[in-house]
Parts: sequence; C-alpha cells; structure tokens
Amino acid sequence: MNFPRLPALLLLVSTVFATHPPALAQPPSARADSAADTSPLADARKGFRTTPIRKQREQEPFPTPPANIFKLVRYDAAPGKLGAYLTPDPKDGKKHPAIVWMTGGDSNTIGDVWSPNPADNDQSASAFRKAGIVMMFPSLRGGNDNPGEHEGFLGEVDDVLAAAAYLAKQPYVDPDRIYLGGHSTGGTLALLTAETSARFRAVFAFGPVGEIDGYGGRFTSFNPANPREAALRSPARWLGSVRSPVFVIEGAGGNIDSLLAMRSATSNPHIRFVAVKGADHFNVLAPANRVIAQKILRDSGAVSNIMLAAPEIAP
Repeated sequence: MNFPRLPALLLLVSTVFATHPPALAQPPSARADSAADTSPLADARKGFRTTPIRKQREQEPFPTPPANIFKLVRYDAAPGKLGAYLTPDPKDGKKHPAIVWMTGGDSNTIGDVWSPNPADNDQSASAFRKAGIVMMFPSLRGGNDNPGEHEGFLGEVDDVLAAAAYLAKQPYVDPDRIYLGGHSTGGTLALLTAETSARFRAVFAFGPVGEIDGYGGRFTSFNPANPREAALRSPARWLGSVRSPVFVIEGAGGNIDSLLAMRSATSNPHIRFVAVKGADHFNVLAPANRVIAQKILRDSGAVSNIMLAAPEIAP
C-alpha cells in the first residue's frame, strides 16, 4: 500500500513528558482480564452509541499477501469477523513477541504492507518483522470487506483490543509480550486504546492528534452538535487514563504546537514524550522502529523495561 503524505492540518501531534520509564504492576495479559482493567475513558465509553452523519467510502477487497510474509486471518470482534494480516507460524517451537500495527490514513482498511516502502515514510513498520517479531495488521469495522461501519476512533478501539485477544491465542505468540503501535491516524487510535485498556506491554504512538477536530472532519463522520462524540475521540482529554508504558513519538519538524499543548496537559508518569531532532512526521518512522524492534527483543522480564531517547532514533 502506498501511503500519501497527509496535509499538515491533519498531522497535529499529541505528546507528553515523563521523568522515569513506566512500569506495570503485573504482566499485561493478567491485567487485561482483571476487574482492574478499567479507566476513566473506558467508563465514559460504556453504553455510548455514535451517530454517523455520512457514509464512509466504498469498501475494497483484501489484497493477497505473500504466503511467506503474511497470512490473511479473521478475528472475532463486535461487528463480526474482521480481517487482518498476520505473520505465519515460524515453526520453531518458540513463543515470540508480537506487535499490532496500524498505518496512517484510513486506518480501518489495510492493503499492501509487505512491499518495500521508502525509507522516509515506512508506515509498513517492516523493521519489526525483519527482526523476527510477529506482526498483526488488523482491518477494522467497515474496512475492506468487513462488516460494520466506520466510527472514526470509537468502536475501532474495541476492534484493536479484539485483534490483540486473537493474537494472544496464537501458539507461537507470547501473550505477555504483545505491543501496540501506529502512525498518524493509527497513532491516534493507538493512544486512545492505551487510554482505554492496559492490555499492551508498551504502546508506541507516532504523531497522534490531541483533539479529534485536528483532522478537520476527515476520517470521522459523527454529529459535531454532540460534544461527547468529539470528547471520546480526543486523546488529550484522557491522558490520565494511561496505566501502561506509552511512548508518543514525533519528529521535531512535525506539529510542535500540538506537541507542546499535550506536554503541558499531564504529569502521568506512564507516558514518555520523544521529540526527534532532524526528523519530521514521516522520516522518524524507519529509524525509530529499527531501534524499538531491538528493544522489544531484549524486553523479556516480568514487566517492560523499554526506555527510548530521542538521540538514538534520529534519522
């Protein structure tokens, strides 16, 4: 899939500082099924139903991936069976770390995520699969040939969590070492998911928006007259809900105004902000993911010990 460079208006970034690396009190798989797996955002979302005001674009079929790189699977979610690309079983008898990854643009739909992407905009996050980390690219409600309708950063959070539940059941995946990452709109969805659930061992959100109106109505179709619609989709309003390690990453040449606003909005110690000098919204991806992939391979303790500093991921 070729991912276009989005207009600057659509690329506002949410960010936060923390002084120390975050840690979980217990492994993420244990937290995911416990009564403690609640948050203010999760509570606010309960029982809310969105009201779309326009239909999203026409659906498109799933391209067939190379069998040695990905297989097309179907995972159970609220709308029904949703598609995803998943690394096949390497047949080595081991349990591997895994990452759920969401690209920018129309994050509900997946396409060619296996062909080489340019080094200055590698939204396929190929560094992870090249390092031997299991990858899952979930298609979300209303995307591709999936049932359901686009909700734009609302019900899609539940789909991401459903994808992680499917991933955790694979015999070659370590259920305690499942990570989440995404870029731009995918980064916004990753951050909202981290604010809803502590399921993931660590979350890497590249260039998310803080307020959903930063997309100017693109990628969403809710009624703007209802303020709750925007509130539940705006990560900046729920930063205190994060209870697992979250890294919000952006090139310093990106949208700094939003970055600074988000930094001043929270003191949550679970969130770290990483602004990368000499990088922009796009070219930060490849070098950062190469470094993150190696850190994931070494992150094998009871809780995540990943730390990330801007100089080590500069392009």
